[in-house]
Amino acid sequence: MGTMISVESVAKTYDSGLVALNDVSLQIEEGEILALLGPNGAGKTTLISIICGITNLSAGRVTVGGHDVVHDYRAARRMIGLVPQEIALEPFERVWNTVRLSRGLFGLPSDDAYLQDVLQKLSLWDKRGAQVLELSGGMKRRVLIAKALSHAPRVLFLDEPTAGVDVELRKDMWEIVRELKAQGVTIILTTHYIEEAEAIADRVGVINRGEILLVEETQALMRRMGQKEMVIELQAPVDAIPEALGKYNLALGDDPCRLVYSYVTQAGRRPGITALLSDISAAGLVLRDVQTRQSSLEDIFVDLVREPAA
Repeated sequence: MGTMISVESVAKTYDSGLVALNDVSLQIEEGEILALLGPNGAGKTTLISIICGITNLSAGRVTVGGHDVVHDYRAARRMIGLVPQEIALEPFERVWNTVRLSRGLFGLPSDDAYLQDVLQKLSLWDKRGAQVLELSGGMKRRVLIAKALSHAPRVLFLDEPTAGVDVELRKDMWEIVRELKAQGVTIILTTHYIEEAEAIADRVGVINRGEILLVEETQALMRRMGQKEMVIELQAPVDAIPEALGKYNLALGDDPCRLVYSYVTQAGRRPGITALLSDISAAGLVLRDVQTRQSSLEDIFVDLVREPAA
């Protein structure tokens, strides 16, 4: 599969002088799921809006499926489905008409069987005759998703799609995402539920202060930057780290019978656990138990955005 979205040296500066994006370059492959992570105000929504043709870029070039989003806007936009953060729906319109209209706006012929399948997968089929104002917040977000899928896009943007919604919708959403990926749809996801990104994304991109800090395969990132903690429980409490163990990255735990050893799991680096345990014994400390904890994608993300962008 080739490149579906190409972002080349894109910048966005608003009339107020605010620099929302600064020389952003990004290649997104066909059929992959990319999780775009960043704190509030990092530039995530601005980048998505530029790719979707909603916001004009100040510099650079973006193509979707080979179509320039400025010079070939209609062809590029036709390939994209967008689920925005904000719920903006006509309150008095009925669900079925809302979704059918969205398909028609892309100049596509009616396909009620396809739309029925979309609504059924989103548990909206029984609500097809209801007015939008009658729906709960979670159901309204399902309608947004149905609208985004109404024209069978090849690219789907999910901008915080599960923020503030029930667990059932989150589960339904990720089942649909996996099915779309199997069909070759390219999916770009922003979320504050970083554990979801860790579970479902092929690659992770981190943006902060309008700049891309990294784009990397999820598991490779976990291996490269992942850190583990080993909690060493002792038979007797200690008041301080023995001098003989000073060469290790040890700290006293929240319990005087615990020592915490932090180590990086990068390939080619030996954490020295065997030597540490041997030296603990030599220092006269008696082990009772040993437990380990792997850092999460959220831990890595927090460490990345804590540092100023280069």
